[in-house]
Amino acid sequence: VAMDSIGLDQYTKYLVESNLDLFEVYAPIPSLESVFRIFHIYNTGATFGLFSGGGTIFRYVAILVSLGIIYYNFVLPGNQRLLRLALGLQMGGALGNMIDRFRIGHVTDFIDIGPWYIFNLADLSIVSGAVILGLLVFQESRELKARHKAAEAKESHLEEPSLETAVPPQPEPTHE
Repeated sequence: VAMDSIGLDQYTKYLVESNLDLFEVYAPIPSLESVFRIFHIYNTGATFGLFSGGGTIFRYVAILVSLGIIYYNFVLPGNQRLLRLALGLQMGGALGNMIDRFRIGHVTDFIDIGPWYIFNLADLSIVSGAVILGLLVFQESRELKARHKAAEAKESHLEEPSLETAVPPQPEPTHE
């Protein structure tokens, strides 16, 4: 997944960089230009232009994050497909933007969808991976709560004697 993400990201950036001048706009569907256009700009910060000017540090953050993901991938149980997808998307996006930072000193952005930030496929990959990861964490949290609730119910059931096993009170002996 990471390699596909990097390849697609770098290919689309190559197309934009080789066909549009910096700050040039292309509207593939002219009637939708107000909501979707290709706008060749650059970004020296993080995803969606956050932390502008911090590009140098993000080169190395991407490397550290990728090494962490690679390690984590090796220790994950085999049945974690969605988690591996999420991590692969995040790593591919981080490395795609890192390649730009080393190659040209900034990240090429070009997807302009109206009032949102202008971004690229690497950014989309990072955000998609984060959304999948968030959904997985939410799902696991709900499952843990349900298991905890079931364990509490079972425990309280064991503490209370059931009607079937309870010994009925014996009458007090009378002295006659």
